[in-house]
Amino acid sequence: MKTIKNWLLTGLMFLAVSTAFSQGKITGTITDGQSTLPGANVVIRSTKTTTSTGFDGAFSINSSANSGELVISFIGFDQKIVKFSVSNGATVNLGTIVLTGNSNELTEIIVKSSVVDIAKDRKTPVAVSTIKAAEIQEKLGSQEFPEILANTPSVYATKSGGGFGDSRINIRGFDQRNIAVMINGMPVNDMENSAVYWSNWAGLSDVTSAMQVQRGLGSSKLAISSVGGTINIVTKASDMKEGGSVSSTFGNANYLKTQASYSTGKMKNGLSASILLSQTRGDGYVDGTKFQGYNYFLALGYEINKQHDIQFTFTGAPQWHNQRNTAPTIAAFQKYGSNDDPNTRYNSDWGYLNGQEYSFRTNYYHKPVGSINWDWKINETTKLSTVVYGSWGRGGGSNGAGAIRGNRFFADPLKTANGLINIDLIQAYNSGQPVVISGNTVTRTQIGGAYQNSSSTSNNTTNGISQIASVNSHNWYGGVMNLNKRLNEKLVLDFGVDARTYRGIHYQVLNDLLGADRYSDNTNVNSVDGAGVQVPRLLTTTYEARPNANPFYSANQEKINFNNDGLVRWYGAFTQLEYSADNLTAFIQGAVSQQAFRRDDFFKYKTTDPLYSTDYENILGGNVKGGANYNINENHNVFVNAGYYSKQPFFNAVYPNNASVLGANLTNEKITGLEAGYGFRSAVFNANLNVYHTNWKDRYQRSTDNSVDNPGGYFDFSGITEIHSGVELEANAKVGDKLKINAMFSAGKWVYDGNSISNRYDNTNNPIDGGSARTLYLDKVKVGDAAQVTASLGASYEVVKRVTLDANYRHSDKLYASISPGDFASATNKGSLELPSYGLMDAGFSYKMLVGKNKDNSVNFRLNVNNVLDEVYIAESRTNIFADDNISSNAALGTYASNNRLYNGVANANQVFFGFGRTWNFSLRYNF
Repeated sequence: MKTIKNWLLTGLMFLAVSTAFSQGKITGTITDGQSTLPGANVVIRSTKTTTSTGFDGAFSINSSANSGELVISFIGFDQKIVKFSVSNGATVNLGTIVLTGNSNELTEIIVKSSVVDIAKDRKTPVAVSTIKAAEIQEKLGSQEFPEILANTPSVYATKSGGGFGDSRINIRGFDQRNIAVMINGMPVNDMENSAVYWSNWAGLSDVTSAMQVQRGLGSSKLAISSVGGTINIVTKASDMKEGGSVSSTFGNANYLKTQASYSTGKMKNGLSASILLSQTRGDGYVDGTKFQGYNYFLALGYEINKQHDIQFTFTGAPQWHNQRNTAPTIAAFQKYGSNDDPNTRYNSDWGYLNGQEYSFRTNYYHKPVGSINWDWKINETTKLSTVVYGSWGRGGGSNGAGAIRGNRFFADPLKTANGLINIDLIQAYNSGQPVVISGNTVTRTQIGGAYQNSSSTSNNTTNGISQIASVNSHNWYGGVMNLNKRLNEKLVLDFGVDARTYRGIHYQVLNDLLGADRYSDNTNVNSVDGAGVQVPRLLTTTYEARPNANPFYSANQEKINFNNDGLVRWYGAFTQLEYSADNLTAFIQGAVSQQAFRRDDFFKYKTTDPLYSTDYENILGGNVKGGANYNINENHNVFVNAGYYSKQPFFNAVYPNNASVLGANLTNEKITGLEAGYGFRSAVFNANLNVYHTNWKDRYQRSTDNSVDNPGGYFDFSGITEIHSGVELEANAKVGDKLKINAMFSAGKWVYDGNSISNRYDNTNNPIDGGSARTLYLDKVKVGDAAQVTASLGASYEVVKRVTLDANYRHSDKLYASISPGDFASATNKGSLELPSYGLMDAGFSYKMLVGKNKDNSVNFRLNVNNVLDEVYIAESRTNIFADDNISSNAALGTYASNNRLYNGVANANQVFFGFGRTWNFSLRYNF
């Protein structure tokens, strides 16, 4: 009997232990209905047991319970609950689980390559906002590409002068030279000055399948210029689902855009292809800003087998657009409007020639980019991703050169009564006809029997005015290779290399003699006579300010005024170790880069001078970053990250003053970033709260000199330190099935820390003020050019099935002018000028009509109205003139306030850009 009892007790204990420690395994594959979703998060509800999908979208998770529910989430998709039941020690395969794209995130993101650093929700510990492709397609309309980000925290996007593609963006108070822009894993910031010209990427919105903004140092493994943030753009892949679209958009100011696209989908032989073509043109909202642009996109894919996938893309957007480059004073806007209703569309850079619109400021460019992405799945734990690319930029921007009796092309004596440039008068004077200037009849005199123009602005009777263009072409080649190795269930190691080579080609050409006979250029020291004495060149050949249809052409053009090349080589290596277990994810990254700078100058130095072609100057830089995310449960997560970046100076800091002599103080910029965040997720409400602190030391900057006595001049700064800190909140909610609400708030404190040194130069790069450096007292001055407080609230409501109304209100406050260096030579300066706050409302209407035999095609209607309330507001100011400043050096004349020379509290001598008033666009799209 005792033996039986012992056996029973032993059996019960064994049963209890086996029950407590038994495990079943659940497997499956997560897809979006077309492609697998690597990095999707899988959690057993009410436990801390979690995992994520691998490269192929597959997951495996152990459960100590025989039944339960999996909570599956992925950025851009609705959360999905899947029930499971598994026997002890057994494995159950749930098969393919399809997630549905949600309305708040991205619906078409397909990221196969580990070169593309897309942040994953509740996993990657960075502050991030994502925009779905459908939202870009629907709401962008006739706006500029950066403006789609205006309702995300700490982002300030403006149209600047208002020309097509001339918009700009700031993130956390940093301009776009310090924001990394990545397209399919390729860095696209200019390698000389890190600038991004959105007109060169005017067609990017047409082909974007995913757009993600990572604020701060971000998650990119490369040593890139992500001081303020990283904009990751993933273009459409060749293996999108089969189908296409035809669309047309029209709007105010004769805006018209037509577009057609088609994708084959992945065919049985593994091949796929996508193509898109579009054209855009219009008169421009701002006076005198006509434009025309094209866009082409070709993607070819070949899945050789399950191990090898190759994608080829080639895209470009040739365009020309007339610009408003000069920021008029508020007084000028009032002069050609009224004191209370300034003419915000006024543009002082254009006029009429023989009855046709003529702009001195035309930008023209064609920047095709080609890339090949190869993904090689070596085995179940190892993947190699490679992208090689090339870019061939061709084009430039025009300007006026020379003067008539000391008057530049924009001078008031050469303007009509309505403020336009009198180009008919300029042409008449240039060709020797008598004209009336400032009430006096004057006639031009010849040189050597010809009417000869030059770049001189001196007051004489011989010179005239020409239109010239500064060409800024380039050849750029690069590649990134990343090896991704899963070491075990918890650790993943990445390491790779990044190599680039770049030649920037800079010179000026003659566009239009405007009635003169020839142009005299005396800037090429290698233009000599038989005795070796430098002689001027007399030029008559002109070149049109339009992009060349051939993206690879090398122009053999006659150069004027300057002719130099900037060469940059970049070699980088990077690594990342990522830990993921249960609810904790952590990473540490390290990257190092060597940039080499060389300058070739074919005009300024003789061919025998060592400075004709310099040696490469090598500068080492790099970064280290780390962070961790912890999912408290399926609703709450917290993260923290930190990083340090030693960033090489820009090309014009290595070779300042447009000369081939190395800068005296080649110091890397040092950026330290700290960030923390909290996230909440539920079926009806999502929210992200972030705080950040960025310290930026030894910053180098070049700034335009806006003084009337130094047109075209500039300042060089060195030793600048800035501190940017702030808080950000982003939230969205689903109220029932029809109403969706989104909100955002951000508040920053962006100030200069300590003082700086500046040097002043004229437009021919000669030092002013005796060439001596002077102290700028910037300590505690607010960083300008971006609103430090922003907020928005929006909603969309489905009135009836597939009919939606939406509206959004955005408020901008604590907006300061960009600093005018001359205002900070005294320790008792007034700081940065604060501009009036403003709020803008946008609204839209959408209707989707299902058509076709199986109702699987659609006709989509969309109406956008931007700035519905027609708010008049100052978007940016280039000067810091205060209401209590004296209107002249004679203090007895009083201040701007005492002379009633204010607009909305701002002195009317400030050079500003007003934002756009009410605009609208309507689109019709057929998807098949």
